[in-house]
Amino acid sequence: MSLLGIHVTLMIGPTIAVPAPPTLIETLADVEVTHNDQGHSGFRMTFQVGRTDMLDLVDYKHFLNPLLLRAFNRVVILVRFAIVPRVLMDGLITNVQLLPGNEPGTSTITVVGEDLSVKMGMDNFQTSPWPALGDDNIVRGIILKYGQYAIIPEVSPAIFPYIYSPTQQVKVQDTTDLTYIKCLAARQGFVFYIEPGPAPNTSTAYWGPPIRITPAQKALSVNMGPFTNVDSINFTNNALGPTMVMGTIQDSTTNVAMPVTTTPVSTRPPLAAMPALLANQPNVRRSRLPVTREDVHRNSSGAVDCEDGRIAVGKNMAEAMAIAQATVDASTDNVVTATGVLDALQYGDILWARGKVGVRGVGFSYDGEYYVKNVTHSIRKGEYKQRFTLSREGTGSLTPLVRP
Repeated sequence: MSLLGIHVTLMIGPTIAVPAPPTLIETLADVEVTHNDQGHSGFRMTFQVGRTDMLDLVDYKHFLNPLLLRAFNRVVILVRFAIVPRVLMDGLITNVQLLPGNEPGTSTITVVGEDLSVKMGMDNFQTSPWPALGDDNIVRGIILKYGQYAIIPEVSPAIFPYIYSPTQQVKVQDTTDLTYIKCLAARQGFVFYIEPGPAPNTSTAYWGPPIRITPAQKALSVNMGPFTNVDSINFTNNALGPTMVMGTIQDSTTNVAMPVTTTPVSTRPPLAAMPALLANQPNVRRSRLPVTREDVHRNSSGAVDCEDGRIAVGKNMAEAMAIAQATVDASTDNVVTATGVLDALQYGDILWARGKVGVRGVGFSYDGEYYVKNVTHSIRKGEYKQRFTLSREGTGSLTPLVRP
């Protein structure tokens, strides 16, 4: 599907996606893809279909071919803006909807799916021990189980690896791979997501801190006459977001009660001149380090879901400090948020989630660089809109200029 300089390529197949046949491409009406830095990313495609020949008496052509619109077939969507193609989505079909029409050509098939992490959340049958391994190596081991999808692990070193000797403690996974990976990420203050690409039929599984050190993308310009490239944008400053953590633990090494405190700033690379943890003092929310009888979180049936990284029981001082600081860092991620809509054709590029972008034209308090938390791409013939959410830890720009 081509539209004003943007070309969309669709690939589909059981495990390896191949270029879709022209009969399928010709009926593609619109595509929507959402990228999130936490949770599933997903896609939705709508096809306009009809029944016009003898084969259609049996069923719609899109359903007759088992390589096409079947549940759990792999879908790869590429977008070429100007010259270089980019993989917009690599996922699996999870839902197919048929809406028959009473007039010729008015029937539609809507295909909904999620990124490849959906496979990681489907098996909760087996219990897996992970003896003498740090959190980052456990994550690598889980990702490698899905080698048939060519998922490349991009795993950051754990801030605190939580390595125990087998005689001291054995980590036991008694939940889905996806839930366990997210639990391990949470207690490091990390995020986990699967990024499509860099090549078709490959994806990258990222486990690490929100990416704030890459070069910023092309700036979002507001109220700047002919340079304006944002249809709308709205800023929110949540004063109740940042949280300080304090408390006391019984150190598992020395068996001595010791106080746990955190730094008054996030350890993430800064994006704001006035981080709320400092600017809002003394009115910053304060929370005790959570303590329960066991270092687990149990669901209603009593089965262990995963290790709860916020719990301090059974930890030594270094572990408790790491958990507390991760909680503080995560609390500052969404103090200032910006939501808006842009036209990719006017923007002249594609805004990508999970990186940095500059904002200009709204004044010192909300100008500057932000982390792109999520982006929804809505593509149809003649239109490419993007809805986005940006975030950072406070107000004020750290730089007098952002990349145009």
